[in-house]
Amino acid sequence: MEITLSVLKADIGSIGGHIQPSTALTEKVREIIQHKGRKQLIDSRVSWTGDDIAILMTHQQGVGATAIHEMAWEAFLAGTEVARSEGLYGAGQDLLADAFSGNVRGMGPGVAEMTFQERDAEPFVLFAADKTDPGAFNLPLYRAFADPMNTPGLLLSPALTEGFRFVIMDVAHTGKDRVIELEAPEDLYRIAALLRDPERYVVESIWSRHSGQQAVAASTSRLHNIAGKYTGKDDPVMLVRVQKDFPATGEILAPFSTGHFVAGGMRGSHNMPLMPVPLNAGTSYFDGPPIVTGAAFCVHEGKLTDPVDVFAHPFWDRVRDQVADKAMDMRQQGFFGAAMLPMDELEYTGITTTLDSLDERFRVRPNGPEPLRQAL
Repeated sequence: MEITLSVLKADIGSIGGHIQPSTALTEKVREIIQHKGRKQLIDSRVSWTGDDIAILMTHQQGVGATAIHEMAWEAFLAGTEVARSEGLYGAGQDLLADAFSGNVRGMGPGVAEMTFQERDAEPFVLFAADKTDPGAFNLPLYRAFADPMNTPGLLLSPALTEGFRFVIMDVAHTGKDRVIELEAPEDLYRIAALLRDPERYVVESIWSRHSGQQAVAASTSRLHNIAGKYTGKDDPVMLVRVQKDFPATGEILAPFSTGHFVAGGMRGSHNMPLMPVPLNAGTSYFDGPPIVTGAAFCVHEGKLTDPVDVFAHPFWDRVRDQVADKAMDMRQQGFFGAAMLPMDELEYTGITTTLDSLDERFRVRPNGPEPLRQAL
């Protein structure tokens, strides 16, 4: 059976600042999807990570289907109205268009989708991150699909040994999608050269070279490229098929134990470690730290199992402790050096006003250093 998995996410309002959505907001989104999806969808799940609502849907209308995207858009609009009625912070924050125009891409919500022929057993993991951007998935995907030090299946499984094709997007390009396709392992160093810059180059999808099947679909929206100003971090979502022709679930999860540094945190302007957290977890310290959740499913004839929380295992408690230590260590630097993002990433924030006001106060010395002024 050929099915499409679609996940769409948006920040449409939250309690206490950027912490988590209200129960009423979440239930309204779920209600709209269940009501409008009776004829459109096979199955669906609604969840949240930090202040973002994610809608996971199965259907047979293909990637980018207008009816599916419009349904999610209407659910986000309905949730926004609840957020406004409750006085939640940032109501409708990620909805950057006034009216639906056939597809939510470029309208604010993040979206990841893939269509495939179901295997006899079809396991996959939905990852959702908050207080960070799409580049947060670069390192885990590189390690899981290209590094045998992380993924022994690349050595032990003939299907995986054939490698994977990475489709990488230049998210700084604001016109039509600018992408490149590179093959691992042959292009390994070229892939690394791009993915080391997660603010510009991000993984859009990954494909098995053995079967030609898609393994990964990740959202790539950058809100400041849509709005032209800072409106919040891009908070990506990602679908990853696992097992058989793809890395095992444990091989996909292992890289998240690093707690690697990503862009995000307070005001979306800092480098902070990514913390794997249980499902439906809010944010806290320094509007973060940046978090990621993982929900494992199996899907059969479009019907989803209940989710399994991949980061609820006791192992991840130790990881969270280590990530918390890394976060507090970095915060000791305040605004200096690597603690904050470079200026080209801050140019969409209010700091530009301060810098513009200072620019006219600079002057060029015509004859080199001047004598020190005498103190009054």
